Amino acid sequence: MTVDNLEKELKQNNLQSIYLFYGEELYLLENAVKKIKKIFGELLLGINYIQINENNIESLISDIETPAFGFSKKLIIVKNTGLLKKSRGRTLRQPANNNNNDELQKKIAKYLKENIDTIKDTTVLIFIENDITKCELVKVIEENGIECNFERLKPIDIVKRLKAICNAYGVNVEQKDLNFLIETSGTDMQCLINEIRKLIEYTGKGGTITRETIEKLATKEFEARIFDLTDNIGKKDITKTIQILKELLYNKEPIQKILITLYNHLKKIYLTKLCIEKNRDIISVLKLKPNQMFLVNKYKKQAMYFKTKELRNILEELINLDKNYKSGLIDINIGLEAILCTYI
Repeated sequence: MTVDNLEKELKQNNLQSIYLFYGEELYLLENAVKKIKKIFGELLLGINYIQINENNIESLISDIETPAFGFSKKLIIVKNTGLLKKSRGRTLRQPANNNNNDELQKKIAKYLKENIDTIKDTTVLIFIENDITKCELVKVIEENGIECNFERLKPIDIVKRLKAICNAYGVNVEQKDLNFLIETSGTDMQCLINEIRKLIEYTGKGGTITRETIEKLATKEFEARIFDLTDNIGKKDITKTIQILKELLYNKEPIQKILITLYNHLKKIYLTKLCIEKNRDIISVLKLKPNQMFLVNKYKKQAMYFKTKELRNILEELINLDKNYKSGLIDINIGLEAILCTYI
């Protein structure tokens, strides 16, 4: 089931007996769980509300079978147990080996399958994981409940949601400016919700959120600052380049993180440059996700600032800096500034 369809069903106060939620978009996932809790009604922890994690997963079946004294149903949330993955090369954090994990997974799958009618009358069961594999337990949940992948939204879907929030508060904003907000603050919905609320508060009812407002108030995500850094390297603006580097360090961003992220970013620009020269598909080479398609034009624009050989040399310099820093031969801050200045 898609996130939109799940939200429509919950809006109609329809509850299923078994849910499986997973994916990167944690804001929408947690929001769906909150809606289920609200529909479910009064919750008393340990009575009609049970929380299961990797430490007590073995008690799941007994928790399902225990009556919810004084209540017609109980809500059980099974979160981040690792049980919905094939255990090859992976173990649960509690003392258990792969075979025990497989056995417990099969035991729970068998129990759910054989007792689904009783479970529907007594329990609402929510499985929440970061990611899953098509193991036996997942198949049973899919057959008897609702599976929803909360993957990162595409910019066009994010814009719709942000626009709806602005409309609810009587604040005007154009699509192009919301796209700019996404480019500035990233695609994480929790972050964007915080940013749009801040902009709405500043603008006020009847006002308009503009690009200038976003530039003034929106918090730039780390990746956006790396884009700015690369822009100024390409434009040969040494003052702005060093200023952005200093700002990142002032904001407590680790220098190693800056070095690694800058290297990965320049590598993508280098690959983009090669794709343009050899007429290759940039999206497949960079392995961009659906919500990252807007980055193609940004990479292409930045690729125009550099020559292919120049990019290759910068990448080699950054690799050497990392090696020399780890060997104690150079101060990483001085080394990074020296490399940036060399190519400006």
